[in-house]
Amino acid sequence: MTPARRTSRLSRRHFALALPSALLASGCASHQGTGRPGDPIVLTLLSHYASGVLKEALQGPVDEWNASHDRVKVQTKAVEFTDLLTTFMVRQAAGQGADILHPYCLWNGQLVQAGVLRPAPREHAEEITRGYSEAAVDAASVGGQVYGYPTEVQTYALYYNKRLLREAGIGGPPRTWRELEETAYRTARRDRYGNTLVQGFGLSTVDDSTTVGQTLALLNAAGGRFVSEDGRSTAIDSPAGRAVFDLEHRLVVRGASAPGVNVYKAFRSGQVAMVVSAGWWTGSLKTLMGKDYRDVGVAPLPLPEADGKRATLSTGFMLGVNAAGKHPRAAWEFLRWLNTEKVNVKSAKEGGKATRMSSLQVSAGSLTGRADDMRTLLGAYSDANLRPFLDALAYSVPEPNVPGAQQAKSLLRKNIEALWTGQQSVDQALRTTRRQVDREVSRSW
Repeated sequence: MTPARRTSRLSRRHFALALPSALLASGCASHQGTGRPGDPIVLTLLSHYASGVLKEALQGPVDEWNASHDRVKVQTKAVEFTDLLTTFMVRQAAGQGADILHPYCLWNGQLVQAGVLRPAPREHAEEITRGYSEAAVDAASVGGQVYGYPTEVQTYALYYNKRLLREAGIGGPPRTWRELEETAYRTARRDRYGNTLVQGFGLSTVDDSTTVGQTLALLNAAGGRFVSEDGRSTAIDSPAGRAVFDLEHRLVVRGASAPGVNVYKAFRSGQVAMVVSAGWWTGSLKTLMGKDYRDVGVAPLPLPEADGKRATLSTGFMLGVNAAGKHPRAAWEFLRWLNTEKVNVKSAKEGGKATRMSSLQVSAGSLTGRADDMRTLLGAYSDANLRPFLDALAYSVPEPNVPGAQQAKSLLRKNIEALWTGQQSVDQALRTTRRQVDREVSRSW
């Protein structure tokens, strides 16, 4: 999932004036009904579910709510993901924010600092803490305060092509970084002109999921972290960070990785043996690869050492309530209904129940942070390649969501790409990342 660009540091008033007036008046403002006694409250829900399967999947439970509730109605609005953060900030500054927001959790610190998100009431915070994985709760929290219900949660694992490994005489996916390197070198192939035919391990500059996401997943697996625990500095320049940068640098220099290749297209074409990515990709691969999907396997992220403690990255979204909304109680009640009330799952075993949000996400090939729901639903959908992502809910580490997190992530991506393309050495990439990210996250407080 590619994040939107971080908004500029203009004042909220000047930021709103700097954008076209059409953006402020295009219909995503909060609708409260006519205001006449007896008329229903109409809440707006703004998300990036603008088209396709996700748009239809969200509209289903919203229609169900509207058909069964007379006092409160919900209206969905959507923008493309790349416009979502800007839209939240601009509409809030203009007094036109939606009642219910669906942000990428990376932005939560920024949105809280800007006064956009309302803290979850105690009873909702307790339900969230009790019902979701620790990583999902942490991603939906800022400063120890819960701000919303986790929705889509993505964990990272290793995708591999069974056929390519088998042709190289390798019996299964790697469990350690040493095995990962050996597998990458044995499966990589180039033609006589040096052009890449098969990447042994897919590094790609195509988007954050592959550039930053897999690097942070490997960093977590090595016991490291990107941002310090207090959120005011980077921790990338550590033994764990150096180990990850060294690993990726070796793979590029020795020809096992070709960062200029679009890994999403190359993997499904049988031109990548292994790549680290998030669980959302599974549904896409299944659709696009047809019968060749049988060659796809998923395994837990390899560890630096065989006896290491498992860890990986998780990213996600949440549904929260606007701090300036006029009907927060009604908004929270809808979110409780959508995210905690369990209903029958037709395709599950008799008596199987899950929340509407979990059913929505699984129908679109995704996961939520509710492990109990996922076990029920994945039992019905039975794709074994989703299981490692479900297991990873128990040991994943969320992206840091401090106020400067979006810009920090963009800076990290820039320096990773400079390392991969030979513009910086490992030492230079670590030093530059530390200097730039430290400056960004420290001034965001």
